[in-house]
Amino acid sequence: MIIERHRYFKLCTIRCTIVKLNYLCKFAVSLFLAFGLFSISNAQQSVDILITNGHILTIDSDLTEYPSGFVAIKNNKIMALGPQSKANQFVARKVLDVGGDLVLPGFINTHTHVSMTLFRSLGDDVSDRLHGYIFPLEKQFVSREMVYLGAQLGNLEMLKGGVTTYADMYYFEDEVAKSVDKIGMRAVLGQTVIKYPQADAKTAEEGIAYAEKFIKEYKAHPRITPAFAPHGPYTNTTETLQKISTLSLKYNVPVLTHLAESEKEEAVIAKRSHGLSPISYLESIGALNDNLVGAHVIRANKKDIALLKKYGVGVAHNMSANIKAAKGVAPIIDMLKQGVDVGLGTDGPMSGNTISLIDELSQVTKVQKQWNKDRSLMPAVQVIKMATIGSAKVLNQADTTGSLERGKLADVIVIGTKSANMTPIYNPYSAIVYSAYATDVRHSIVDGKLLMEDRKALTVDEKDIIERANAFSAKIKKALTSRGKPIL
Repeated sequence: MIIERHRYFKLCTIRCTIVKLNYLCKFAVSLFLAFGLFSISNAQQSVDILITNGHILTIDSDLTEYPSGFVAIKNNKIMALGPQSKANQFVARKVLDVGGDLVLPGFINTHTHVSMTLFRSLGDDVSDRLHGYIFPLEKQFVSREMVYLGAQLGNLEMLKGGVTTYADMYYFEDEVAKSVDKIGMRAVLGQTVIKYPQADAKTAEEGIAYAEKFIKEYKAHPRITPAFAPHGPYTNTTETLQKISTLSLKYNVPVLTHLAESEKEEAVIAKRSHGLSPISYLESIGALNDNLVGAHVIRANKKDIALLKKYGVGVAHNMSANIKAAKGVAPIIDMLKQGVDVGLGTDGPMSGNTISLIDELSQVTKVQKQWNKDRSLMPAVQVIKMATIGSAKVLNQADTTGSLERGKLADVIVIGTKSANMTPIYNPYSAIVYSAYATDVRHSIVDGKLLMEDRKALTVDEKDIIERANAFSAKIKKALTSRGKPIL
């Protein structure tokens, strides 16, 4: 009996030991797995998009380049970037191996009227085009439907041409906002205020009220910055301009306006202000501040440029539209020398016709070289800076966009290098400015989301937008011909 009990206790002891060993083994395995996973997570951080094997042009303050590099994107920001040898530190849900193509911050179009794509190619060679052709055309056709559809078409063109952010001035700007929301781009959208009756406001006061409502609705939007857009100093009263300036400071939003653009504007303002220039006039009424973005600024003297610098006013330079309209060449070389923030714009698609911005690059540098009789002026790298970080500064967004830097918003484009026109490449900046077409843009990422991949728009139906735009243009043709107006 004693022997049997001894055997029983011995067996129990052995069983307990085995059970303990099993637990110890499981614990050891768990520790191993946990340590292994911890090591892997340390070695490879998870990101959403990883761009690899790209020639990275950061456009940071040092113009850092990685001839073979990567950009890692998580959520809506750039998590890391650097030489390709460090790309294996990241694992991504989406990998874009760009095979040596150029990777840079998205272009920023600082001035356009995007919905006017539906009027493109009308009245291109008409004199007094704005007052004699465009204003009557808009009075006849501008509607919510037209603004939304035109914005969809323009957004598509800009996205496919490398624009990730744009500043717009037009009517029914809440419809433009809906189109921007749909495609996923970033935009500063200005509701137009003008003293003449328009489709969305019969008076300037109604226009201001419309703008205030729009600003309140979109002020907290992550990608849309609402703004006031007084058409110009000469198309608004002093009281209207002062009220808008005050409200812009109250809401802390931009003011987009045409400024120092034409002789007509100069004459109207000189008469109103006893000989002041448009820029000096705005200072005299307290309407110059760093919320203001002046489009064109062609007719600016040294005193005007000093005022722009003093008050931190940004300038949207629209070379193609300016020279097409025979209005002259803006003194942007002097502005840049004086430290004025100058960005690039296209103006509306009735003015410069294309709004992708990439077409502006060579125009800007070539015309400035010719105008100033100096081939060395406005080198390609300076033009790229104006189209990216320079434009971001104009829109007061340089802290978050305009360059590829860790922690900035992930607005990134990839420009292909395999087309005939992009071969060979010795200087990437020169290749983009002098050789690239809008069709060379391969991928577009805005706010960390891939909106275009290998030329295919991913968030909107390109074919449907173009078909609806053509259908709308047929209505315009029919209306113009039926009323005896020539299609010029």
